[in-house]
Amino acid sequence: MMAAARDLEVHGEIRHDEPMSRHTSWRAGGPAETFFIPASIDDLATFLAELDADTPVFWLGIGSNLLVRDGGIPGVVISATKMLKHIERAGDQRVTAGAGVPCTQLARQCIRWKLGPSEFFAGIPGTVGGALAMNAGAHGGETWERVESVKTIDRGGELHERTPRDYTIAYRSVKGPVNEWFLEATFRFDPDVVPSMDEMKNMLERRRATQPLGLPSCGSVFRNPPGDYAARLIETAGLKGHRIGGAEVSTKHANFIINRAEASASDIEELIEHVHETVLDVHGVSLRHEVRIVGEARS
Repeated sequence: MMAAARDLEVHGEIRHDEPMSRHTSWRAGGPAETFFIPASIDDLATFLAELDADTPVFWLGIGSNLLVRDGGIPGVVISATKMLKHIERAGDQRVTAGAGVPCTQLARQCIRWKLGPSEFFAGIPGTVGGALAMNAGAHGGETWERVESVKTIDRGGELHERTPRDYTIAYRSVKGPVNEWFLEATFRFDPDVVPSMDEMKNMLERRRATQPLGLPSCGSVFRNPPGDYAARLIETAGLKGHRIGGAEVSTKHANFIINRAEASASDIEELIEHVHETVLDVHGVSLRHEVRIVGEARS
């Protein structure tokens, strides 16, 4: 018999009405009805298998590309990144990394192993799982260009081994089997490419110089349209520094919206929409946002 989340016995931790502002880089958002931190893949698989099939499930990474509305997330939020931190060689040119491994850590380790091209991973401000989910990229490289295979878990707790042929991959877009979540990926690198620690450090330095790091944000809010840059369109529309409530378009990088003063999720979402509409009016370009917006509005 399937059970409600609060009735399940787990080895990990279950919390109720957990503020999602603690788990997103914007430091905003309402509560998760139930918040589950599994102790192991077996614990996760058992939880999913026994959970009532009608209970909504939301898979959380480190919340670096996520806006949770002020009404919060119904059902269960699963935070499994703490148990998916492994990274290991899988052959001469291959590396297996858990979904919870920060992309910067993956870049550093691949460079130590002289596996390239891998420096671009340092420019992705999230985890391997998040990079897989959206085909994140930086400095001319994209995550799925390096993917050989992935391991996933489905809504019933079953594990699957999949290859890129199981997915439709595009710019900042990944479509594949529904109700499956990434647990790990095996990446293949090129034998004749030697990565550079100096190049990675230069990438990180460029990020520090051009982006408002250290302030609550989600990174780039909008995708770059073909042949142009979202930041340029936003800046030339006169939106740098524009504020709604505690949310502000960064004066350092126009494609960043920062939580300047205890912004609510509705402040941030309203500012995202204002930027979209203004750029459309000024330039005739309809920007698509990279950030994922989930949850319910506050009633």
